[in-house]
Amino acid sequence: MTNCFCGTTIPFQNCCEPYLTGSENAATAETLMRSRYTAFATGAADYLVNTTHVSKRKYHNKREILAWSQSNQWLRLEILAATETTVTFNAYYLDENLKARIHYEHSTFKLENGKWFYVDGEY
Repeated sequence: MTNCFCGTTIPFQNCCEPYLTGSENAATAETLMRSRYTAFATGAADYLVNTTHVSKRKYHNKREILAWSQSNQWLRLEILAATETTVTFNAYYLDENLKARIHYEHSTFKLENGKWFYVDGEY
């Protein structure tokens, strides 16, 4: 079994896959953030759209998300800080030209009806 894309030592099947398939909901903002990184790494654009807060979905086009997801090689995730509703992280990847990149973000999440949603981020 392969460790999960999100950086834990837990196998993907026991870590983020249940979130991506919808069989489980993320219990914390950090868990949702890790699963969203995994969704980028695996091209799960539906999950990214569905876990974006409804107030922000009009800004998140599924085709654009999938294209950006697939044009990059996702290397690793580094959590810098996490609170109940925010996560600060670096996502390391190679862009379409195989140039090393770091996506830094301070993300905000919201718990609504027992489910966590991504609201926005500062880059």
